[in-house]
Amino acid sequence: MLDDDDAPIHPLFADAPSTTAFKKLRKRIVRQTREAIEQYGMIERGARWLVCLSGGKDSYTLLAVLHELQWRGLLPVEILACNLDQGQPGFPATVLPEFLEKMGVPHRIEYQDTYSVVMDKVPQGKTYCALCSRLRRGNLYRIAREEGCSAVVLGHHRDDILETFFMNLFHGGRLATMPPKLVNEEGDLFVYRPLAFVAEEDCEKFARDMNYPIIPCDLCGSQDGLQRQQVKQLLDSWEKNRPGRRQVMFRSLMNARPSHLLDTGLFDFAGLALKPQDGSNLNDNIPDLRHHD
Repeated sequence: MLDDDDAPIHPLFADAPSTTAFKKLRKRIVRQTREAIEQYGMIERGARWLVCLSGGKDSYTLLAVLHELQWRGLLPVEILACNLDQGQPGFPATVLPEFLEKMGVPHRIEYQDTYSVVMDKVPQGKTYCALCSRLRRGNLYRIAREEGCSAVVLGHHRDDILETFFMNLFHGGRLATMPPKLVNEEGDLFVYRPLAFVAEEDCEKFARDMNYPIIPCDLCGSQDGLQRQQVKQLLDSWEKNRPGRRQVMFRSLMNARPSHLLDTGLFDFAGLALKPQDGSNLNDNIPDLRHHD
């Protein structure tokens, strides 16, 4: 069905290029998104999703692909696009509402001046990302509850997930990243990342080819020397020297072996025992040194 070029398409794809290269790109992104949705059990038939739209290349790609899957009957959920206008100076507040109206996408635009809070609370020279994302996440959870949504859907892609893993490894002292699916701390909302298998490069090509009105982030995106930028540069250098390295590393996140790590909470190292060679239990030959009265 996804290979039927004559099948109806959502208006978000109405002006798509007719080149073979773009058709292959679209099919790859749609296929990978569908695989992530199915593999991580994201679909609840009849559910309502709050799809977060920042105006960046990733969120446009997410919005378009989810509507394509829905249009083709492969995603039986209701989609509500949401943009949180955080009050950044110069933010083009009319771009997303006009775009969503034109595309016939149900949406909600929410204004919350978190920008002033971040600028007031974060000391000069420190990065804004942690507080900014926390405030944004809290507002999105609130909106999802108000709109009767069971899931908040984010546009993080494969490279975001990989970069977060290395940030935790280098700076956090833990093996962790952003999972494709989780439940929030309150336990009342899912958080989904359907683009988990999609490369950032593909999102960028897709949004550019579709000529979507990209809105840059003028808050964290304006800061130099961020940890994520440093990790990204490192991964870029590895990828340049050995093409395909990113995908190999990403696959490792799906192939964890707790017995070959060091976390005693994940694997019972103390309980390991040798296999008896004569059929007896090796513990039978260990003298009992406990005191008996």
